Amino acid sequence: MKPCRLATPFLQTLARTWLLLLLLPACVHAFDFNDIALRAHRLATGPYVRPVKNLSGPMANLDYDQYRDIRFDPAKSTWRDQKLPFELAYFHQGRTFDNPVRLHEITGKVVRDIRFDPAAFNYGANTLTRNDLAGLGFAGFRVHYPINTPRYKDEVLAFLGASYFRAVGKGQLYGLSARGLAIDTALSSGEEFPYFTDFWVERPSATDKTLTIYALLDSPRVAGAYRFVVKPGVETAIDVKMQLHVRANVTKFGIAPLTSMYFFGENQRSQVENYRPEVHDSDGLSIHSGTGEWIWRPLVDPKRLLVTSYGLNNPAGFGLMQRDRAFSSYEDLEAHYEKRPSLWVEPKGNWGAGRVELIQIPTPDETNDNIVAFWVPAAPPRMGVPFDIEYRLLWQKEAEQRPPLSWVAQTRRGHGWLKKPDDSIALLVDFEGPALKALGPDEKVKAVVTSDPNGTILETNMIRNEPGNGWRMTVRLRRVDDKLPVELRGYLNNSTTTLSETWSYILPPE
Repeated sequence: MKPCRLATPFLQTLARTWLLLLLLPACVHAFDFNDIALRAHRLATGPYVRPVKNLSGPMANLDYDQYRDIRFDPAKSTWRDQKLPFELAYFHQGRTFDNPVRLHEITGKVVRDIRFDPAAFNYGANTLTRNDLAGLGFAGFRVHYPINTPRYKDEVLAFLGASYFRAVGKGQLYGLSARGLAIDTALSSGEEFPYFTDFWVERPSATDKTLTIYALLDSPRVAGAYRFVVKPGVETAIDVKMQLHVRANVTKFGIAPLTSMYFFGENQRSQVENYRPEVHDSDGLSIHSGTGEWIWRPLVDPKRLLVTSYGLNNPAGFGLMQRDRAFSSYEDLEAHYEKRPSLWVEPKGNWGAGRVELIQIPTPDETNDNIVAFWVPAAPPRMGVPFDIEYRLLWQKEAEQRPPLSWVAQTRRGHGWLKKPDDSIALLVDFEGPALKALGPDEKVKAVVTSDPNGTILETNMIRNEPGNGWRMTVRLRRVDDKLPVELRGYLNNSTTTLSETWSYILPPE
């Protein structure tokens, strides 16, 4: 059979044009969330391909200090020459950050690769050859924007490792992290850690105050598309849009996961001599239920894994908060825990039924993130059906999310005995807020406290806290079985109305 020939020069030209269009990258149209969603769908319909490990030799064996000695040259930051309000800087592959991520810039209808260049980094005291650096890439990136002074672009957001990212607002220091997704966290089967494999960042204009970032997530059982709209400021806001595609069954999905650290604090003293009264990035989980109730659970460092949850329908929000803002509570001139942000999750639209789950993991020191909180939907993502959800992340310090009435300022724990030692436990809970400040001098305040069957409440009292301009609730109780936890709930009211959020406390097993 003779080969088919195009009859006219016009048809030949048309064919060549279509061939060129097919060979062009799929980015000549306006790039948006749908492009990432299509990639995630395609990933999920095929087998999972593990990232190729390309670290070897010295780069694979760097210790902590050696890796930290590799620093990006700020003069090479993306958009610095254009004097745009945002700039991008980069993390080098190395040590535990062994998966390279692909980075791209979107300018109008054009997408270009941001290519890794060893010349953009200072390697400090490390002695590395060209061969050691050959074929490496970025481990992640940072976003810079002026939030404290217009004369300097602060680091406001960083994506580094798996699907982790951290942000700060004005006057804040990095603390807790967010993640793109948590899979089977705290299950005996083991946790799966999805990775952001690719990022696309829209080039901002000279007047933009927001930055849009797209990301592609992949793991053995899930692929996902993400859009982050970042607005730095006094509180930095990140609007998250995500779509998940499931390629294999997952037992537990953690949506909008937050990861933090709690070592010791007011309700749990340090087990060894320590000059600092408290060490934590967050001191409690706050929940605003769909019914209007506010719940506060102080964090603990348990002796064994502790998983608790709150069943809700259409939650209004939840977050891991750092309510204690006094330097005297921490006395740490390096860590400055009083400047660590609280992180509030604000759902967009109706999330339906599910639960906010809190996971508290024993930690031997402050270097481990041992607190995880996320939303577990009652109707989880299913294979073959895209799962869409949106929410806002607020990194707060100056004006944190608080209940409108009154809230728990601190929880202190001690021995419950009065005149002679016994096995009772005392919990002292300070409440403060506008509802308490508005009370008359003779108004009575009552504490309503309940316990699960493993706790026996021996005594409950209320006393006005003049220095704190609030009220102190004291609870004395006895544990029935030391090997089991005790769940406690309490709130304040007067003769007519509820005055506070709900204090929801758990005494871990001894």
